[in-house]
Amino acid sequence: MSLSIIGRSISESVTLKLNETAAILRAKGEPVIHLGIGEPKSKAPLDAITAAASLLNTGEIRYTPADGIPALKQAIIRYTGDMYGRIVSPQNVIASGGAKQAIMVALQAILNPQDEVIFPAPYWVSYPEMVKLCGAIPVPVLPEDGSFYPTLLDIERATGSNTKAIIINSPNNPTGVMYSEQFISEIIDFCEKRGIYLIMDDIYHRLIFNGKKPISCYNFLKSGIEDSKLIVINGVSKQYAMTGFRIGWAVANKKLIECMTNIQSHQTSGPSVVLQAAAVAAITGIQSGVTNLCITLQNNTNVMMDQLNSFEGVRATRPDGTFYCFVDFSHYNKDSSKLAYFLLDKVRVITVPGKEFGLDGYLRLSTCGSIKDITQGIERIKWALDPNSPNELFIGDRKLVRDWL
Repeated sequence: MSLSIIGRSISESVTLKLNETAAILRAKGEPVIHLGIGEPKSKAPLDAITAAASLLNTGEIRYTPADGIPALKQAIIRYTGDMYGRIVSPQNVIASGGAKQAIMVALQAILNPQDEVIFPAPYWVSYPEMVKLCGAIPVPVLPEDGSFYPTLLDIERATGSNTKAIIINSPNNPTGVMYSEQFISEIIDFCEKRGIYLIMDDIYHRLIFNGKKPISCYNFLKSGIEDSKLIVINGVSKQYAMTGFRIGWAVANKKLIECMTNIQSHQTSGPSVVLQAAAVAAITGIQSGVTNLCITLQNNTNVMMDQLNSFEGVRATRPDGTFYCFVDFSHYNKDSSKLAYFLLDKVRVITVPGKEFGLDGYLRLSTCGSIKDITQGIERIKWALDPNSPNELFIGDRKLVRDWL
């Protein structure tokens, strides 16, 4: 079979593959603990469910405009005003099939082959593949100081004549760290001066802990939005626990949004009208679910950090938000893929290899599950790796005997 150069260069989504593996094992009755999933356990808002059901009951389920229904665009405008302090017009907004599609369409609208896109590492697994889908070149940048907090100097060193865009994801997947206002201000100023597109992936911007407040990138923008190359990405998947609804959006200058709309119109057309109606209800409805999810995630994160801190040989940076901990397990195995599959095989705990995020030796652990999942999951991992742990472990009625240490 003859495949395209781009097709051959793209690897499968590891996170989606792990979700599939977990489902298969659970269907077989295996006692799987999933610490890899980036999906809240809470229910979608009742407002969203009611709105979707009401529209379904009408039987009027039709095509939608390629850039989203007017009601959703108005909801996004209101959201941008409330959360970012910036009023935009409907022509500045496009709704897509998830934040992932919004980023993808933005990249397709701005990139030419061999253009370069910079993003701090560790990074979300899809960034490099999405850039390669456009025939462009991904340029991950690890902070020189070994932390998870990039500096402008780190970014400057990676910037060249082919740099077309920079992607910033804060709070960050997989590390959970939130970049400082100073860094956001500096990177916006840098992009404005260099004429570089800046994609702010803000999908987790409300899922932050310890009294931190979302940072509005518009506060540091010196030009008007029509003269700016700033693209702000968001969606309902994370903050409203609506991952399966696949509604995200982008806010940018009108000319770019028009181009993105043209691309999306031929690519997928507009998102489902039912799912857009649900998104409208979530954005404009009662927001207590977001607050409750933050509280749950912060409590779960505290439990996971306590468990990890008692685990000799691992190092974890406390997350500022999201639902991930990015943990250094290199003391036990520097090959994170081998380690992840070892833990799945021996103790049925699913994790995500750090290699997929641009930093080997680490595992991404999710705090989306229950306290029981977290404590038992870390207990199983510790038993599998720590030679000081007892030689036997019970998982339900099954007794495991460790014969590899």
